[in-house]
Order: sequence, then structure tokens, then C-alpha cells
Amino acid sequence: MEIAIRKFQEEDIPYKVKWINDDRNNKYLHYDLPLREDKTFRWFKSLEGRNDRIDYTITYAGEPAGLIGLLNIDLSSKGAEYYICLGGDKFKGKGIANVATDLLIRRAFKEFGLNKIYLYTEIDNVPAQKLFEKSGFVKEGLLKNDLFYNGKYVDRYIYNLDVENYIHNVGVTKIGIK
Repeated sequence: MEIAIRKFQEEDIPYKVKWINDDRNNKYLHYDLPLREDKTFRWFKSLEGRNDRIDYTITYAGEPAGLIGLLNIDLSSKGAEYYICLGGDKFKGKGIANVATDLLIRRAFKEFGLNKIYLYTEIDNVPAQKLFEKSGFVKEGLLKNDLFYNGKYVDRYIYNLDVENYIHNVGVTKIGIK
């Protein structure tokens, strides 16, 4: 199983638009839909020179398979917010998200010196919660009415990952992926 992450590139824009606009992927995403290539191109260009986020494309056997990255990177507090979105159904259920998450966590530690990675997920997004918990994230609390999206309040959980503990004690080999 050849899984890798590489920096998001301009040629990945059509994939991102397709994946985010897919109703099977965007149920728990908070985008202004539908996503358009022209706006996504402007977003991509706006990333140049920024050091508060990093976006990667997940590849599976060389084929783009999803998106993963870190937002709100804060080098002084050594923390960042994690996100992931797998592409089509053919990439789901293969362990790709687990391996890509492991690669991202290791890169965050090595390249940015991050020690804390956190994420938010809607309380109904149980499949994502299973992934996060399998990857070593710990549910730390419930945020009631955390977002107002599409005319309703959204409750979300916050998860945290102690990166150094993960690197030394958990890791992908210890969660059952080779």
C-alpha cells in the first residue's frame, strides 16, 4: 500500500473542488458550497508566503486520494489544527487516512516542532471520531453551539493529540497499520 503526502499543488485544484462538492464528503465540512475552481485558485495563490497553515495532497499508488493539513499553526505555542478529507469512496476503508495522518503528525513534529495537534468534529460524525481516536487523538470536551452554519447551531467535540507522546509511544505501527 503506497500512501504518501505531498504539498498541495495547483494541479490538485480540480480534485479539491470535486471532492469538497461531493455530498458524501461535505456533510460535516463548513465550506461555502459549491466550491468553484476559480475561487479555489485564488485561495491557492493566497497561500504563498503564509506560514500559519500547510496543505497536502494524499496520494495512493501515485493517484491523488484526498487532502490533509494543518491550520492555525502557532510556532510559539507549538500547536496547530488538523484537517482531513478523503476523495472518492474507492479510497475509503483502506487505512489511507490512518497512514496519511501518521505521516502528517511525524512531519509536524520534525519540520515545525509541533507538540500539540487539535481538531474539531461534529458530534454526529462518528466515522471521523473513530479515525481520530485510532490515530491517538483524545476527546477533550464538547463545545455546545460552537458554530452557526446553514442556519443552525452545531455542537462539536474538540480532540487533542500530544505529538511527542505519539511519536515515541503510539505511531502507525502501534495502531495496527504496516
